[in-house]
Order: sequence, then structure tokens, then C-alpha cells
Amino acid sequence: MPHILVAIRSVVFVLLALGVQAAVAQAPKQESSVNADELLRAGITAQRQGDDRSAIEDFRKALAIQPKMVEALAGLGQALAATGHLDEAIEEDTRVLAAAPDKTAVRTNLAMAYYKKGDLARAREQFETLHAAMPHDISAAVMLGYVYIKLGREAAAADLLIPLEAGHESNMDLEYVLAFSFIQSGKDKEGVPRMEKVAKSTHRADAYVIAGASLLHRQQMSDARTDLDAAMHLDPAIPGLATMAGQARYAMGDMQAATLAFQTALRQNPEDPIANLDLGAIRLKERDFESARPLLELALQLQPGVPLARLEMAKLNETTGK
Repeated sequence: MPHILVAIRSVVFVLLALGVQAAVAQAPKQESSVNADELLRAGITAQRQGDDRSAIEDFRKALAIQPKMVEALAGLGQALAATGHLDEAIEEDTRVLAAAPDKTAVRTNLAMAYYKKGDLARAREQFETLHAAMPHDISAAVMLGYVYIKLGREAAAADLLIPLEAGHESNMDLEYVLAFSFIQSGKDKEGVPRMEKVAKSTHRADAYVIAGASLLHRQQMSDARTDLDAAMHLDPAIPGLATMAGQARYAMGDMQAATLAFQTALRQNPEDPIANLDLGAIRLKERDFESARPLLELALQLQPGVPLARLEMAKLNETTGK
């Protein structure tokens, strides 16, 4: 999901910055590395200000003076990842960990670089190592949970996060990933209330969509409509949202509201089979045969094997004498 990634990454990267700063504070000064230390501080300052390109230059200058300066290598890896140079970042982070395997902030950088690159297997390995070293660290566990979800291991993600939830119920990153894990592994009763809590606390449209879609699937139309309407209010452009909102409204007999939702869906995707079918059915009930026919014909064309599409078309043909 693109929004969980933004919230979780922001937490992780703050921790990384703090970890690098703490490492710098602990680094012993040497007379031969005064210039390197100054360049290191300049690089860290540039990173804090969001100027990763300048940070890369400063870190590389520091390393030219003192090639084994762990803090500069760590900062360079983080800055390279931030500017999209993932392979170079992985190389630098790997060099640091070879010399200092206990640098958890660097390992987090490495894990995130693998994740951004799409190498989920190696990202999992690094996050599992982090979790083993810091079993009570919420950010590392949340990211590992999300990697498990991406790998289709939703039950493993839930098992990982359940023991950490007590005392951290207000951590919406944890609650989001745990809720999603439950829902994806078929435990809607555990997942939906948590996802709704996240949605209400953070006003995230995607959280409302996930909860609403689950309720829609369970035929809990009133609750589904509440969540899906809230999502529509926040971000009606989410793909598929307008269609689901229309379905919930249609099931509750609110034809006017359902029509508006299906019309929104068709403006976003004219070949949405469900929106065409359900709006065509509404037009048929309204005896607006001229509007109903192209909608139902397209719905049948898009999904010829769906019995309901054939049924609605048969009704239209019977009513119009065909």
C-alpha cells in the first residue's frame, strides 16, 4: 500500500538519523582526523537540512581522508539511498556492517535499501536480524511485518506483532500493519475494528477503504457504507472506491446516492464492469431503457460469464419487447 510506506518510512528514517548522530557522538577523536571530523559534521548537518547531495560530497571527502570512518560510511549509505542510488547505498552499508555488525541504524538503512529496490528476500533477512537484536523495537517489527505481508505471509506478520501490541495500542503504524495482517489472513473480526481505529485516528482514506471493503465482503452494508462514505469524503480518487461506495448504497436502497457514486466510478474508469452493471440496473428500474442498454451491454461484454449481467440484460430485452 503506498501511504503505509510513507508513514512507516518517516518513522524509520528519523530513527536512522538519530542512530547516526548517536554514533557520531560516541566516536573518539583523533588528531589525524580533525578535517575528516569537520567534514563528517558538515555531512550530518546537510542531511538534517534535506540536502543529501551535499551530504554525499562531504562524506566522500571525509572518507578520502579517513577511509575507514564508520560514521561517514553510514551517512554516505543513507544519503545515497535517499537520492535513489540504491546499489551504491547497499555497497556502503555492507562495508560498514562488515566492520561493525552491531550498527543497527546502518542495518536498518540496508534493509530499507533492499526494500526500495524490491529485493524482499534480502530485506526480510536484514529486518529479521534487526528484530532478533531488538525484539521490542516497534519500528523494526512493523517494517518486518510489512515485508511479510508483501511476501504473502500475513499470518506470520500477525504472529510477529500481536505480542508487541500491549502498551502500544496508540501506535498507529503498528495497528495498521497488524489490522491489515488480520484482514488478509481472514480474521476480519480482529482486523476491521483496528483498521477503523487507525482510520478515525489518522483520517487516512486508505484505512477506511480497507475496513469498508472487508465489511462489504461480509455483507455488513450499513457499516461498510459508513466507512466507504468517509473514504469518499477524504479521497474519492482512490481506484475502485467509488464503485464499492455505490454498491453499499445500492444494497441499502439509496438509489440516488448509489447513482452518484457509480457515475463517479465511470468517469474514473468507463470500463468498470460493476459500475456499468449496477448503474444499468438502476436505470432499468427507473425505466430509463435508453440509458440502461449501453451500460448493460458493456457490462455483459466485459464480463460475459457473470449471471447477473445476463439476467439484467434479459429483463431489459423482455421489457422492451425483445
